[in-house]
Amino acid sequence: MHANAPVIIKRKKVIAGGGHHGGAWKVAYADFVTAMMAFFLLMWLLNATTEQQRKGIADYFSPTVPIARISGGGDGMFGGTDMFSRDTMAQSGTGGVGQLDGSVASDDSAAAQERAAEVAALRDLEETLLGQGGEAMVSDQALRHVVTRLTDEGLVIEIFSLDGAPIFVGDSQTPTPVLHELAAMLARVFAMVENPVAVTGHNRGQTVVLVDNPVWEVSAGRADQMRQLMEAGGLDPARLRRVTGAADRVLADDNPMSIRNDRVEVTLLRTKT
Repeated sequence: MHANAPVIIKRKKVIAGGGHHGGAWKVAYADFVTAMMAFFLLMWLLNATTEQQRKGIADYFSPTVPIARISGGGDGMFGGTDMFSRDTMAQSGTGGVGQLDGSVASDDSAAAQERAAEVAALRDLEETLLGQGGEAMVSDQALRHVVTRLTDEGLVIEIFSLDGAPIFVGDSQTPTPVLHELAAMLARVFAMVENPVAVTGHNRGQTVVLVDNPVWEVSAGRADQMRQLMEAGGLDPARLRRVTGAADRVLADDNPMSIRNDRVEVTLLRTKT
């Protein structure tokens, strides 16, 4: 070896832990675990809740027009307990002809407030019916038979049969105890307002075509039975506007023979449209 040869020193870089191999998989895995947790939570909720509770959960995630409720002192249809909206939008708009005639703008605004007040009151009544603001007025077993919806006509309370738990005996017009319980509850709740009431009976279809199909008579008879039960519970007969039977013409389930189509609909009619 040469005495003056240069000395070459090689330095090896040692990386603890084997080096960085990328962390994107961790993010993807975390997203997967979160999605699976949400999925299993959804499955649990579907099995652990009633149809009314699921509707309440769905409504929570469905934004609607906010109505702030305050107590009024008017002498309208709710007898001094009207509910008025703080944020009602006047339908006359701003500017244009509406501002030239103050009386027209005022009338439109008052009408809009009355409509909003009635909607708010019906929503309050719906919450009372389903026990969303506290304890339900009927048992959970009875409440399984009830769904509600707010329509242009008013608050519709639908009471329907379930497998193994009908609201009428067989294909007859004889109400079962659960319908007695629900009718009495409706009569008590309806006493909180003065809106008129309508009752409609519905039937499931027959398995065979009959020459003398009784579905019209049965559906009308069931609606009348519901009327009698509510009147026995204290509903003022003068509030009844119509009692009709729709037979099997309006289905709740696409299968005409489904027991879900055996139902009565009680509508608390709106007076402001």
